[in-house]
Amino acid sequence: MKRKIGIFVILMGCVAVAQTPAADNDWKAVEQALGRSGQQQPDGAYKFGLPRSDLKVTVDGVQVKPALALGSWLAFSSSGQDAMLMGDLVLAEDEVSPVMMALEENGIEVTALHNHVLHETPRVMYMHIYGHGDAAKLAALMKKIIALTKTPASVQPAASASLDLDTAAIDQALGHKGKANGGVYQVGVPRAEKIMEGSMAIPGSMGLATSLNFQPTGDGKAAITGDFVLLGSEVNPVIKVLRQNGIQVTALHSHMLQEEPRLFFMHFWANDNVAKLAKGLRTALDQTNEKK
Repeated sequence: MKRKIGIFVILMGCVAVAQTPAADNDWKAVEQALGRSGQQQPDGAYKFGLPRSDLKVTVDGVQVKPALALGSWLAFSSSGQDAMLMGDLVLAEDEVSPVMMALEENGIEVTALHNHVLHETPRVMYMHIYGHGDAAKLAALMKKIIALTKTPASVQPAASASLDLDTAAIDQALGHKGKANGGVYQVGVPRAEKIMEGSMAIPGSMGLATSLNFQPTGDGKAAITGDFVLLGSEVNPVIKVLRQNGIQVTALHSHMLQEEPRLFFMHFWANDNVAKLAKGLRTALDQTNEKK
């Protein structure tokens, strides 16, 4: 009997290795449990955006669009029973304690709590989370937890309006193509390394790509924010380059607890000429091991 069980386990292991990324239909139960529609990512993860359009936040006189710095999100690595959940919840200060308590009571880990920008009004906090288990059950738990906040219900995205930005010039300067989303131009730059959480590889779309966001502010200028995903050896070279280019470093911290290799996340802010800022961000990217 033991021998038969051993053979069964080995065969099951072979099947697991041969599995392909979940098809769209496999995510219906997760979407139904969360009560929102998500989007399949090229690396296999399934991601849900939860923009905090209810929050009217200003930074240095700039009205921050949700896509610039107020976008909560959840992402699942699998639609099955062995799924990884990661996310970043954008919270008003009075939402932090009830959300943290609910996460703890339901077995979902809080992996970080911090600011992303400075001098924002009203104050906003960012709570990073991690869970593991059945994807639909995790989604159902997160639906109840999100209900503790004033995060708006899922709405159909509005048609994308043209941006007052030379996006082609931004793409050329950064060496990466971005996309327009909610009045903001977003550029993601993945790292070259494979990032692991225990025995599981973390897809880059689950918060592991450097995020560079541009919100036009008129006269050829843009407010920029986002975060660089960095190894420890890259942190101070990137700080130096950003400051040399007039870009303020607003936060430096971890987002996860047990990832390998260890990563640090550096948030930034500036409101200046778009070409100047794109050049500065490109110089900072040159200090990192970005995926070519």
